[in-house]
Amino acid sequence: MSWTLHIRGFRQYLQLERSLAANSIEAYERDVVKLKQFLEIHNFSDEPKTLAAGRIKEYLKYLTDLGMSAYSQARMLSGVKAFFRYLNLDGVREDDPSALIEGPKIGRKLPDTLEFHEIEQLFSSIDLSSANGARNRAMLEVLYSSGLRVSELVNLKIKNIFFDIGFLRITGKGDKERLVPIGREALKFLKIYLEEVRPFVKIKRGQEDVAFLNNRGAGLSRVMIFTIIKDLSLKAGIKKQISPHTFRHSFATHLIEGGADLRAIQDMLGHESITTTEIYTHLDRDYLKQVILDFHPRGRGGK
Repeated sequence: MSWTLHIRGFRQYLQLERSLAANSIEAYERDVVKLKQFLEIHNFSDEPKTLAAGRIKEYLKYLTDLGMSAYSQARMLSGVKAFFRYLNLDGVREDDPSALIEGPKIGRKLPDTLEFHEIEQLFSSIDLSSANGARNRAMLEVLYSSGLRVSELVNLKIKNIFFDIGFLRITGKGDKERLVPIGREALKFLKIYLEEVRPFVKIKRGQEDVAFLNNRGAGLSRVMIFTIIKDLSLKAGIKKQISPHTFRHSFATHLIEGGADLRAIQDMLGHESITTTEIYTHLDRDYLKQVILDFHPRGRGGK
């Protein structure tokens, strides 16, 4: 019996026997669908009746690689555990592959993801009346909107920003190019910086196409991005230890928690498959853009 039929039965069980609220049922179902998507991405043939504990552990590692926080992983694992308990009760399985799997430790270490209200808190602390403030807001909006690595941000070229279609052309690890959608809010602040601030900077030779410049007209360094974020987090009163990568993790976490397809997130982050055979999934551009519109907290202009 397929995943689809078992997930449908799981939903009915939660609704009729557990009498859960509609939003709780949707959350549990979404957790199992994400596991199914992981298997499909990597061409794994495991069915609910045959899935082993090792595969669930691979799934958790995959979520870690995507940047999911320990808290989010623990919550998603609880949905998977509920699904296999249901399969036990329904007589589909005699064992439970999830029974002995522990979620990631949610200990003293502060998570390296930000809640959406913390993102907005950080953005609101930026002084937009200054040139550097306008630049910094644009940079952080891009980081959070598109999930870029810090190296990809500092190397972003103006020629690779496509305002008309809402995409960035990014050169990632191994010089591999990908197209990444960018949200409306990020595009708005990026346009303000490029049109109203950057033209007044005296640009060094060879840096003419670099999007984000320092006060001396050269591209920003990775260290400078770290420093800017650290200073802003202190100003905003955020106690978490954050870095440029925090925005990448938050991007992935908020999309996954919003219900976005794992394939789309993997594609946007520029992740390779974790299997030995390369099965990199290329998705339709319009679909990726729709994922941002539907599932990213700022997809519809910072709603």
